[in-house]
Amino acid sequence: MISELESRVSRKLMLRIIPFVMLLYFVSFLDRVNVGFAALTMNKAIGLSPTAFGLGGGLFFIGYFLFEVPSNLILHKVGARRWIARVMVSWGIVSFASAFVVGPTSFYALRFILGVAEAGFFPGIILYLSLWFPSRQRAVAAAWFMAAAPISTAIGSPLSGAIMKLPPVAGLADWQMLYIIEAVPAIILGFFVLKYLTDSPSKAEWLQPEERDWLVAKMRSEADAKQSHAGHATGVLSALRDPRVLALALIYFGTSAGLYTLGLWAPLIIRQYGFGSFETGLLAGVPSVLAVIAMIVWARHSDRTEERTWHVVIPCVVACLGFVFAGNATTALMVILALVVVNIGVSAAKAPLWAMPSMFLSGAGAAAGIAMINSVGNLGGFVGPFAIGWLKNVTGGYSAGLYVVGATLAVSAVVTLLLSRQSKQAPVVAGERHSH
Repeated sequence: MISELESRVSRKLMLRIIPFVMLLYFVSFLDRVNVGFAALTMNKAIGLSPTAFGLGGGLFFIGYFLFEVPSNLILHKVGARRWIARVMVSWGIVSFASAFVVGPTSFYALRFILGVAEAGFFPGIILYLSLWFPSRQRAVAAAWFMAAAPISTAIGSPLSGAIMKLPPVAGLADWQMLYIIEAVPAIILGFFVLKYLTDSPSKAEWLQPEERDWLVAKMRSEADAKQSHAGHATGVLSALRDPRVLALALIYFGTSAGLYTLGLWAPLIIRQYGFGSFETGLLAGVPSVLAVIAMIVWARHSDRTEERTWHVVIPCVVACLGFVFAGNATTALMVILALVVVNIGVSAAKAPLWAMPSMFLSGAGAAAGIAMINSVGNLGGFVGPFAIGWLKNVTGGYSAGLYVVGATLAVSAVVTLLLSRQSKQAPVVAGERHSH
């Protein structure tokens, strides 16, 4: 049974931390994928071919990959409050500057720099949540945080579509206005982070003394239980070398390929059926609303059953089939249905997946391991969009690229099963029962 004190602390954590980090991720994701809407007129204006757009869209993840682990280790050292604030202000400035690209080279450069600026944000928040939420609530906390990505698509797509209908202002085209308007919130929120975030439970003055003591003791007892368990990694090098970290990175690769293919290419795929900018935005947003519901319900079930493996495998298979369906779609309705299936699958897999690393990582090892999973996994965000663009140039259609992205999700499902089988001796992935 959950005590009255525990449920009170849990409620306070959810209300204080989750809405704020969701808002941060909402803005982050908006700035990351609004390039898909800018492309509706930007590509022609600055001379980008589908291959060049796919390459530029993906270069973000190369910068992200190179600076992810160093960034998260700095966050672990200086605290989330100061480092997340730095990340947000710098990515807001780079996103603002994207309004002034003049051709492929400057487009490539700013996409790469945007990745460098934003490196450490997502794994930093995942690490931050693992410092505050006990293991039984971790998938749900992660799910609410990550729900900001599909919510960002649901709200941001019509918003971006509407901005793209604005008349020129001060000589700035619609795609330039899009970058500028959507960059400003990141810069403003960066300064709010300094005031609002608390680095650790021991410093949480917004909790009652007995609530704070209970949470500090709970998190310490879970950390002690993990450290006494065989195969636990606390050091940076041991975490980076851990085969479970590399396996989780490969699993995340497929889900990232799926998510960013949707973010970058869904508007252009939908647009080919003759819709205007705003209608394209509405239709791109519909699948995301359903994805949020699926994500939260699936994470609750994963936390309640303390099962992770099948809660990752099943959504990956669903998303894979959705991409195959999208590749065979011949009408706008079929494409929207396929995008619904893909969105639900990709989104539902993420929270149970992100509940896994903290089962066997802590301290600097958690900072490095979580960043490694995210940075290697996010290379899927480079490969997926680039494959779509390159294969569209080669074949003239989207089908081949959609099948390739579907295949990466099939690999994710298989690797999850292999990791679970490998871990049967010490049930790191299949559940958390050893820590209770």
